[in-house]
Amino acid sequence: MATTLRIAVQTKGRLYEETMTMLSESSIKVDPVKRTLLVPAKNFPVEILYLRDDDIPQAVASGTADVGIVGENEYEERQEDAEIVKRLDFSKCRLSLAIPKHQMDEYEKVGLKWFDGKRIATSYPGILGRFLTKNGIKADIHVITGSVEIAPGINLSDAIFDIVSSGSTLVSNNLVEVEVVMQSEAVLIGNKKLSEEKKEILKELLFRFDSYKNAEGKKYIVLNIKTEKLGEVAKLLPGLKAPTVTALETEGWSSVASVIEEKHFWEIISGLKQLGAEGILVMPIEKMIM
Repeated sequence: MATTLRIAVQTKGRLYEETMTMLSESSIKVDPVKRTLLVPAKNFPVEILYLRDDDIPQAVASGTADVGIVGENEYEERQEDAEIVKRLDFSKCRLSLAIPKHQMDEYEKVGLKWFDGKRIATSYPGILGRFLTKNGIKADIHVITGSVEIAPGINLSDAIFDIVSSGSTLVSNNLVEVEVVMQSEAVLIGNKKLSEEKKEILKELLFRFDSYKNAEGKKYIVLNIKTEKLGEVAKLLPGLKAPTVTALETEGWSSVASVIEEKHFWEIISGLKQLGAEGILVMPIEKMIM
């Protein structure tokens, strides 16, 4: 029987969507059949095990799954005997302490000591407990699953410790973020006792993930420019090492090719136009092998 690598993936949410996109862009074909617990890929030796996000660290540590894609916050909360293989640079958020807005004046006078003797609602008692102990704070931790932000408003707690992305949920509940305890993102975690065969599959999987992530947010640009302007163009188009330059048949002109960050696209195009660039061609990059 051929060796396969079992990947634990959460069953829903933003992390699920971005994980499935990454697999698809890495040319790994998996039918999105959420009602089936275990789904094999059609063209690569992996199978997807759909689990709740908080079950993934234990599944990987126990060997039920070989690797898993999960939020770093869940990995840190569960403290299971698995290891972070790779940070995936998506589903970014932070875990923060937040208090009612009307308490800010008092908090600014004493800082973290404000939490002494207070009730803090959270879905992450492990991370919060370790943080409070480290800072010598004795507080009452109330464990809540879901809708943590409403706890102070219904007098269930004095403060909260929860995931923050944009901060809009805090604002709508009259809360203020006062302390960031940890930054989090999607991580690929792995069992510490993978066989050599599975390590080889994982190596190829990581290679594909890297090729996809390297291309993300980048464009390939080709243009024609007077050769005397190449030095100025090179400052705008650094590329991976340096722009590729090819002499054209038209004397005094060159063709330049490079990779640019999409977030700087329009300012670069504007600069090229000012230098007299012509025939500017911009193309998406599907994969980038470094």
